[in-house]
Amino acid sequence: METELVNKIEVRDLNFFYGETQALDRISLNIPTHRVTALIGPSGCGKSTFLRTLNRMNETIEHTRHEGEVLLDGTEIYGRGVDVVEIRKRVGMVFQKSNPFPKSIFENVVYGPRIHGVRKKAELARIAETSLTRAALWDEVKDRLDDSAMELSGGQQQRLCIARALATDPEVLLMDEPASALDPASTARVEDLIFELRERYTIVIVTHNMQQAARVSDLTAFFYEGHLIEFGETDQVFTRPSQKKTEDYVTGRFG
Repeated sequence: METELVNKIEVRDLNFFYGETQALDRISLNIPTHRVTALIGPSGCGKSTFLRTLNRMNETIEHTRHEGEVLLDGTEIYGRGVDVVEIRKRVGMVFQKSNPFPKSIFENVVYGPRIHGVRKKAELARIAETSLTRAALWDEVKDRLDDSAMELSGGQQQRLCIARALATDPEVLLMDEPASALDPASTARVEDLIFELRERYTIVIVTHNMQQAARVSDLTAFFYEGHLIEFGETDQVFTRPSQKKTEDYVTGRFG
């Protein structure tokens, strides 16, 4: 018997604006814990904007504003007195282009914990090993932790960035097209990793790749021109969509 889904994030009537331009229009959906939720849709449909509202990343862009609510474990993340640093610690992010710092592999991973006050060498070493292991990279780099992260391959750099995001012990992992710049072998490694990580984290992934969404996600949300057109179990969205527009998109009629 399946356990009832518990919502990690609840989004209610979310509108988002870049200046006068509305990018999201009354988005409401619940993201369940320990599941992979994929956001799909054509370029410019609002899926990356939506992803960034989930950890207040859009606030780094000038002249943006939102309306509506985003609840993390029932608490409004945009509420007064909410610590945005704490929100981003709980809701980690991995970007489309791997962006390691020009530091050693070790210093990349422990960057977040250091910011949050972890000083003991033994604790930092433990965090580094745990995070790199969870990102399926430890065996490849354990003997070269002092080497520059810039010497790693593209696929390794992306897994390093995943390890860096995991090092602050987040509850949610946001991934913005994490494999779009990678070769097929590296993409497969990242997809396998996503599958493993959902045991421990709630994952939301933006992807342009229909097959990838079908492979890695439990739930899929289809965005179009700032609207949420359809949201449901991935199998249902891809094989029995309830909306004509969803069917047209997933069958490649447009996009």
